[in-house]
Amino acid sequence: MQRNCFFCLALVLFFALPALFGPDAAFAQGVGKRPRNQTGAEKQAVSKPAGAKPGSADATKGSSSATELSPGQINARSAMLVEVSTGSVLFEQNPDEQIEPASFTKIASLYLIFEALQEGRIHLNDEVWVSEAAWRTGGSKMFVGVGTRVPLEELLKGIAVVSGNDACAAVAEHLSGSADTFVEAMNRKAAELGMTRTHFMNPHGLPADGQITTARDMATLDALYLKRFPESLRFHSMKEFTFNNIVQYNRNHLLLKDPTIDGLKTGYIAASGYHLSATSQRDGMRLVAVVMGAVNPATREREALKLLNYGFRNFTLVQPFKEGQAITTAKVWKGQKDEIPLYAKEKATFLISQSQKNLLKWEVRLPSDLTAPITAQQELGELVFSVSDQPKRTVALVSHEDVPLGGFFKRTWQTLLSVYKIDWRWISGILGGIAAIVILLILIAGRKSSKTYSR
Repeated sequence: MQRNCFFCLALVLFFALPALFGPDAAFAQGVGKRPRNQTGAEKQAVSKPAGAKPGSADATKGSSSATELSPGQINARSAMLVEVSTGSVLFEQNPDEQIEPASFTKIASLYLIFEALQEGRIHLNDEVWVSEAAWRTGGSKMFVGVGTRVPLEELLKGIAVVSGNDACAAVAEHLSGSADTFVEAMNRKAAELGMTRTHFMNPHGLPADGQITTARDMATLDALYLKRFPESLRFHSMKEFTFNNIVQYNRNHLLLKDPTIDGLKTGYIAASGYHLSATSQRDGMRLVAVVMGAVNPATREREALKLLNYGFRNFTLVQPFKEGQAITTAKVWKGQKDEIPLYAKEKATFLISQSQKNLLKWEVRLPSDLTAPITAQQELGELVFSVSDQPKRTVALVSHEDVPLGGFFKRTWQTLLSVYKIDWRWISGILGGIAAIVILLILIAGRKSSKTYSR
């Protein structure tokens, strides 16, 4: 009986000791599984404070709470301030109040025009025929001649610089065949862009029953327009435009007051008041300020500039990696390549208040192993931005290339090597549990045998 107990104790120690002191190695985690949070040596890039270069030490210690920022009351019916690349809202005041858009409507028209240019359906040198309906359009004019043909590029200048309603009507007919068909396309695009409280009735913004928008929708449109068509600023930044020997000046007078401002659009009808969306880029960050329903042009300019200055003074755009730069490299298991560079799927930037800049960190998270085959644009990890150790934004990391399976011998060899990746503590724990059950059964059987023998 003592010999059996000694044997059982030795069996338990044999399986339990490796479980306590064995190597800390995980099973290889295949591609397609959700990346887990990594610690210690598994982290491919440690957290870094905003402004630090990759590889630099973390100089940020402690934490502080940021005070709430505000530019104060804006002297207009509604207002919005957004950062273009991230779409972050920095300020809003009555952003969902519905207001007649006036010439803000033209940004929706310009979006469709630049989209058609980008897709090659129209071209800047197209000769656009001016119909009588376009020529008769009232309000602000470029003064095109009825029955004439005008290069599309000149009409774009007329829309962007002098808010020509006649030019806008002519291009709408050129692109869609009729103004009504063009307006249908405008409303489809507005819905596609998430402008849920907007409805257009014409391509230029003259008063029309049912034509309505909000500062939020206009800020959304402006940011997406600038992000997709940055070349449009070549037109919006023009301070004057001459056509048919008539010189007209850009109604956005902020172009003359701040050299960093290079667009975007003014608007006015009696029912809504004076509108202005102004955009500026400083230190790599582009903001758009939308002011709607001001009492006069001077007020809309003052309030828009106040919003822009507030945004640039209190916020910063952190971009720790250059655009197009590999974020990290990852080892590949059983592939034709042993490692691949990983890139951000979208722009790896983070907008943060100046007061919290030193609290921003970022971290690369990858699976413990990536196994071939891997395809281009496959999500293989993530870049996580955190403020005060609270995750705030995640950017997927992707490969820019395919990695096919390696040869038979390489796959076989790496399969054999993967034995060392087995978590022996986990296996030993299971075997130890089995051993404990076996011991218990032996003890029970021994006790029964003893009772039988004693009889």
